[in-house]
Amino acid sequence: MSPPLRFCIGLHLHQPVGNVEHVFADHLRDVYRPLLSALMEGEAFPVAMHLSGPLLEWLDAHAPEFVDEIGRHASAGRLELLAAGHDEPILAVLPRDDRLEQIARHRSWLHTRFGVDARGLWLTERVWEPNLAEDLAEAGIRFVVVDDRHFIATGIPRERLHTHWVTESGGKRLGVFPIDERLRYLIPFRPPEELASYLRALRAAGQPLAILADDGEKFGGWPGTKQWVYEDGWMEGFLGTLRMLRDQGEVQLSRFDDAMTAVTAGGLAYLPSASYREMEGWALPPEPARALLRLEREWGEARLAGIEGGLLRGGHWRHFLAKYPESNRMHKLMLALSSLCRERGDPPEARRAIGRAQCNDAYWHGVFGGLYLPFLRAALWEQLAIAESLLRAGQGLMIEALDFDADGRHELWVHSSAWSVLIAPARGGAIEFMIDLTRHENVVNVMTRHREAYHEPLDVQSEAETAHAPEGGAPSIHDLESELRERPATDQEARALFVDRLVDATTQVEDFVTGNVRVRHSWAHTAMTEQWQQGTEAVEVQLTGDGLRKSIQLRADGTITVSWEWPITEDGWFTTELSASAPLVIEAPGSARWEYPIETVAKSERGFDRTEQGTATVLRWPAAVGKATAVIRRAVDPS
Repeated sequence: MSPPLRFCIGLHLHQPVGNVEHVFADHLRDVYRPLLSALMEGEAFPVAMHLSGPLLEWLDAHAPEFVDEIGRHASAGRLELLAAGHDEPILAVLPRDDRLEQIARHRSWLHTRFGVDARGLWLTERVWEPNLAEDLAEAGIRFVVVDDRHFIATGIPRERLHTHWVTESGGKRLGVFPIDERLRYLIPFRPPEELASYLRALRAAGQPLAILADDGEKFGGWPGTKQWVYEDGWMEGFLGTLRMLRDQGEVQLSRFDDAMTAVTAGGLAYLPSASYREMEGWALPPEPARALLRLEREWGEARLAGIEGGLLRGGHWRHFLAKYPESNRMHKLMLALSSLCRERGDPPEARRAIGRAQCNDAYWHGVFGGLYLPFLRAALWEQLAIAESLLRAGQGLMIEALDFDADGRHELWVHSSAWSVLIAPARGGAIEFMIDLTRHENVVNVMTRHREAYHEPLDVQSEAETAHAPEGGAPSIHDLESELRERPATDQEARALFVDRLVDATTQVEDFVTGNVRVRHSWAHTAMTEQWQQGTEAVEVQLTGDGLRKSIQLRADGTITVSWEWPITEDGWFTTELSASAPLVIEAPGSARWEYPIETVAKSERGFDRTEQGTATVLRWPAAVGKATAVIRRAVDPS
């Protein structure tokens, strides 16, 4: 008789930095407690588990007895705890020292709290780049789990991926487990009988391993899964199926580290930069993303499951930083502050804040709200502001010119112990962030109304993206049908403070709300030449370009004064638009004013969310006057 098929199950449990308190509590009640209890009471062990740093810290503070329970199961060998970057960062986009520090912190936390030497790694969002192998090995990691797609994209057929492999970089070896995509969609969305048939088929084919690692929130946290998994009997059937397969000698649950010893490696594999299939699609710009969705639908699941499917690929995770300037600014400020922190001796409190600011969720957007959720972005900006305030304590007003966002054009970074402000001369002198370092808040934490691939009406979108779970199962979060019936408003230019335009005389505030402003001339993309003077109390920047003269004075107390001189026309309005996430005091003599809420429409696990990102204020002067001045300052909190 052939030996039993080893079945490695890995569960990833995570809540991001800044998530609302009740979400942690709800998931503990509805997902984490019942999931762990069901697995342990149903003897579905050993099982691997990764708990992210933000979740572990919350659990240790609010439910220490649950953390103790995890420790008991780990000590007994029933749980194999996996490491990661402690704050759940995308390791590939961190500086090397930060990668090593993040992994070391998480391994240290697991060792201190549980006495565990975690040598396996959960790779956040399975974002792999080839040079990670050397750093992971350097960090003491023996193996990592990634998607089978990573292997298929390099030409290795799916039938060879039911084992672990070896990769290397710089001569440093690393074990790699390919996660079976089929298992990701079977568990927990299909009846357990289908799982049994699949596992038996793998064993009959002589495969040594079945490999699953995926989000634990699928077991009660995703829409509809609480009822399906627990109330409709899926979990009971799943546990019974595993016991049956075990008792019949067909399947043996296994730790990943044991499987590395017991199963022969598949060989040497060099994996390309990759993530899971859905993520690669989300990273694309809207039109290529829709083209990819159409191709996937035309090909069908059978063809996508073959070797050709691995060659039909989307984008690179790093493209989120180009797709969304809001993400890129957080990322580049994080990089700048991380470098500054190391230059200044790496004070622990500042380094800890930078680590939290590396949490991945608010840097990208897919089926979850992510970047579109203001409170997640605000949490990262808060951590960045905490770090910068510590690193610039006692520092006077300074200005430096640098290519801050790595787009090939320089910005002006003005900072002191109280404020950090970024001016973009290549964007007509718009202010891209304005961070109050005393309140730990970016006043310009606002999301542009971007065009997204899923914004097309349903009758157009459905040809490419609409999908349903087969009968007898529950839909995956990736299969939920859209209900968006009309195209939402989008912005012609990225949002900031002081975006300058000449607009038609008939323009109304509704035109700004709908994104249909008749613009005669915009300076939002004008590359201005600049000169500046730095004093102890203020920095003054003079900008000139395309007929506009713009002066920006930034005072040490955070007051900003902007003056304009523009080409005179007989009719129309000169406007400047300020998009802010916090109250501003605005003084603009001779101006009229419009205000409207900035509302985005973005996909989430529930379908589509309408989210208010902040307030837009449009100041306007008759174009014939030729000049204007406005003064802004952060409003004083009522308290």
